Amino acid sequence: MLYHSFKDKSLSALGLGCMRLPTLPSGEIDEVATAEMVDYALSHGINYYDTAWGYHDGNSETVIGKLLSKYPRDSYYIATKFPGYDISNMDKVREIFPRQLEKTGMEYFDFYLIHNVCERNIDHYLNEDYGIMEYLLEQKKVGKIRHLGFSNHGDIPVMQRFLDAYAPYMEFCQIQLNWLDYDFQNARGKLELLKKYNMPVWVMEPLRGGKLATISPENEAKLKVLREDETVVGWGFRWLQSFPQICVTLSGMSDLEQIKQNIEIFSNHKPATPQESEVLYGIAKDMTNSVPCTACRYCTEKCPEELDIPLLIELYNEHNFSGGGFLAPMRLSSLPKHKRPFCCIGCRRCEKVCPQQIKISEVFADFCKKLKK
Repeated sequence: MLYHSFKDKSLSALGLGCMRLPTLPSGEIDEVATAEMVDYALSHGINYYDTAWGYHDGNSETVIGKLLSKYPRDSYYIATKFPGYDISNMDKVREIFPRQLEKTGMEYFDFYLIHNVCERNIDHYLNEDYGIMEYLLEQKKVGKIRHLGFSNHGDIPVMQRFLDAYAPYMEFCQIQLNWLDYDFQNARGKLELLKKYNMPVWVMEPLRGGKLATISPENEAKLKVLREDETVVGWGFRWLQSFPQICVTLSGMSDLEQIKQNIEIFSNHKPATPQESEVLYGIAKDMTNSVPCTACRYCTEKCPEELDIPLLIELYNEHNFSGGGFLAPMRLSSLPKHKRPFCCIGCRRCEKVCPQQIKISEVFADFCKKLKK
């Protein structure tokens, strides 16, 4: 297992994400299968375990805490998060944090994150009346939190606002990063921003929820030319190994075979070269087949409804690729109702100035149709 240094700790480069644990037909976590995974992971070098208040309907914290408690406390690091993805929790930090300690059976958390900073909740996170940061810093002072960070699903301006307010207190940041989202979701820009703050990066969704575990035979053949024995899954992790600012890569592994495969990949350091990365970016472009908006914003000057057309096209592309997913709906829900794609009146004024000759009114009509489904 590869390890990276963080403060006084040596963290496994691969961490176990506990959002996609094996389940029984009833939908409950399969504790027997999960215990087998945790046993194998710990015995083969994984020492970082990432859970959260909302994972598995609130049961992930309980199960992972129970399974880890069988081992010496200094043999693993556990991370969980304050659930601000649900705005109704914003005034409950003093109730939720002690409950998380109770659920996991822990006296302290090695890592604690402010969860899912995004457009929908940034104003709440920045509102000092809730006392979230004040309380969490109190817990850090008394040793119940060893390291404090945040996870981000918002765009760069949202991340910048959060950092402007709280960067001195943040020790690490967790972002969605993979070779497809490097440009598709502008993860490249997020990495560059965090680099300015000299902030270590934790990676989530390295395989895009499994969507990058398999690709078309034609695209796979392009990778075989580069490294005959490397798997598609392996390419996802080899690409991430090329970024020195990445400390921990979290994989939401769902069975023992996935753990074995990923641990084998992380047994050695074989980062993608710049030339190999360019091949991956070409495959990403082929896979997304997105509307080619360049965000020149000529269109917005002509829109009588003052819609943020480039943003809506970006969300349309994401919705198409992920089949809905959660990113596009989350971002759309943060927009005022009169700024959503349904408000396009089809006047086509935007189309007359679009350098890419995008049929914007047709894109929005299709977006609305898919959203209604």
